[in-house]
Amino acid sequence: MDLLWFAIFAVLLAGYFALEGFDLGVGLLLPVLGRTRADRDRLVAAIAPYVLANEVWLVAVAGTLAGVYPLLEGEVLVGLYPLVVAMLMSWVLRDAGLWFRRRLGGSLWRGFWDGAVAFGSLGLSAGWGMALYAAATGFQAPVVHPLGLLLGVVVTLLFAFHGWTFLAWRTPGVFGAVRSGRAVLVSGLVAALPAIGVLAGAMPYLLAHTAPPATLNVLSLMVLPVAPILVGAQVWVWRTFRPGKTATLLPSFF
Repeated sequence: MDLLWFAIFAVLLAGYFALEGFDLGVGLLLPVLGRTRADRDRLVAAIAPYVLANEVWLVAVAGTLAGVYPLLEGEVLVGLYPLVVAMLMSWVLRDAGLWFRRRLGGSLWRGFWDGAVAFGSLGLSAGWGMALYAAATGFQAPVVHPLGLLLGVVVTLLFAFHGWTFLAWRTPGVFGAVRSGRAVLVSGLVAALPAIGVLAGAMPYLLAHTAPPATLNVLSLMVLPVAPILVGAQVWVWRTFRPGKTATLLPSFF
């Protein structure tokens, strides 16, 4: 049971990096590729059908961390409290930017919230790199450490590359490139490599600090029956909004 839940946690965290990674990557590219209002609308519309489905993976990661590794949850919240707060604020800022950017038509309004999307995406991307470094050191290193900052830059660049690859698949030719679904899969795996590396190194610690079997049994009864529904919903989103003749013309609620 310990190995099963470690595998579930690993899949959820790596899946979050691979899926939410392109959302954040497109947000990072918003000031670079979004030279006009129409371009920025196309960029946001490209990720709009996927954003909420991808964020579910983060909720699942947090729930699994709290239920399966309660001691680790305490270490994360205590050792990384300033970073966790900054990442939560970045998440709220990014999502607020997506929801509010088209509620009014003024240039200042749109510019402010488009900037919020980009800045929030940067904060989340860099924050994940810093959090992974802290986890790799057993939360002994300072929250702001040169190597942590370097890993934050690496994760940010990987997410930006993943976002660019996703755009080249979702909106072929619109932003100057065309990529296949296989290329998106590869870039997603590359974006998840930092998380996979930390999980591989932390496996002995996690297995030694797993919740008691009784807790895992209850979690299995509550969570595992719902898992096929979540996976099915994710598959439906990707099949429904895959590239087509009207891929860039789909209405966006962002």
